[in-house]
Amino acid sequence: MSDKVLEYIEKQSKWKDILMILREILHEFPLEETIKWGAPVYVFNQKNCVGLAAFKNYCALWFFQGALINDKKKVFFNAQEGKTKAMLQWRFFSTNDIQKELIKQYITQAIENIKLGKEINRKMEDSSINIPIELQSEFSKNKDLAIAFLQLSKSCQREYAMYISDAKKSETRVKRVEKCIAMILAKKGLNDQYKKN
Repeated sequence: MSDKVLEYIEKQSKWKDILMILREILHEFPLEETIKWGAPVYVFNQKNCVGLAAFKNYCALWFFQGALINDKKKVFFNAQEGKTKAMLQWRFFSTNDIQKELIKQYITQAIENIKLGKEINRKMEDSSINIPIELQSEFSKNKDLAIAFLQLSKSCQREYAMYISDAKKSETRVKRVEKCIAMILAKKGLNDQYKKN
């Protein structure tokens, strides 16, 4: 169990009850609980399996390889259409939406798929990285930043690009760029602070 995950849930007063129930379900499985991208993530055999997140109008479970799960009840939603085919989201608006047994079946499938080495081939998704305008603008002013970014792995570049572009407002994207500058210059990945030594 992670104290940081508990802190995350405690801050989500509107969704706290749902998040606690979902967390209890996840704890029934041999998953490592951690924080990535600022939200709880559950890992199996060093592979991201399921994520837990609260949003303004709902909270959700993210299945990192959700496209491989037999979604017999059609609960999944692609919240990042055009960015990923693999990652799918299951949304909850109240505790009444929680179907414990079905959630357990989906988590079991997700774990089995990891055991079998199944995953969506991301080569096509990995071939291009859409750099947000706000980050491109910073590159034009700071050549060292641009060079440091290019020296990062493709997956690290993508994490930064997605983190920044996921913000709806330009001012929020600018703030995210400012937050990332020091980490990029230090040639650190966005999520390095959450990775174990």
